[in-house]
Amino acid sequence: MTPLHEGRLQYLEELSNKIREKIIEMLLAAGSGHSAGPLGMADIMTAMYFHILNHKPKQPKWPDRDRLVLSNGHICPVLYATLAYAGYFPIEELMTLRKIDSRLQGHPHRGALPGVETTSGPLGSGLSQAIGIALAAKLDKAKYRTYCLMSDGEHDEGNIWEAVMFAGKNKLSNLTGILDRNNIQIDGYTENVMPLENLVAKYEAFNWHVLEIDGHSMPELIAAVSEAEAIYEKPTLIIAHTIPGKGVSFMERDYLWHGKPPNKEEAARALKELRTLGGRIRSEHE
Repeated sequence: MTPLHEGRLQYLEELSNKIREKIIEMLLAAGSGHSAGPLGMADIMTAMYFHILNHKPKQPKWPDRDRLVLSNGHICPVLYATLAYAGYFPIEELMTLRKIDSRLQGHPHRGALPGVETTSGPLGSGLSQAIGIALAAKLDKAKYRTYCLMSDGEHDEGNIWEAVMFAGKNKLSNLTGILDRNNIQIDGYTENVMPLENLVAKYEAFNWHVLEIDGHSMPELIAAVSEAEAIYEKPTLIIAHTIPGKGVSFMERDYLWHGKPPNKEEAARALKELRTLGGRIRSEHE
């Protein structure tokens, strides 16, 4: 992985903010979809596709590519926007989100779009899919790594914990999970719906190496991924503490924005805030 110098960090932060703007535009055009999670994961997704992953957008089936599995498929607007900006398909196509006959459906579908590794929808299944990919790499003695992005709310699913046990037992050190710890789900705050803590202790009990980071700090994410690559005896979980709706003041930390899009007036307000934030990012790096 290349070093993260100041100029590169500025580029990534500005691109992440641009992706947030595009998410708002996509959701407005679609008239449906999820707002909070995609906005909260924009920094992580940008860092993954523009600094961390070993991949070739013009060769999406390159055998040696790193694999990224999106388990919480409802946040796919951020995946689609990032893939488009990375060069997997035209940026203009993003505005077809959730339209009939669009390749950009409400949950990612393997084979529909280049760069989408798995089909996701039922929560809790992504880690099992990622384990299959990571285990295959071990058996094939392949060098690529597998990353699984998960939500905290989907940890209410028993399937997740079966997968956690399996990965720890089989010492899948080529697997890194990234948990979006934004503390919300569609029915409310996670600790009210179904308390999840202590997540660190739970994963460690199943033989995982666990790290906690600020999910909006790209240097922290990149350092954590680098550490995961140096762990040879167990899989790694990165608990990324994020703010749902990040960058849009009236969406931040409000679980009611988990599963709804902005209307025209709300989108205009959100875009104004994000463009102001973009200017602030530039000035901070000058």
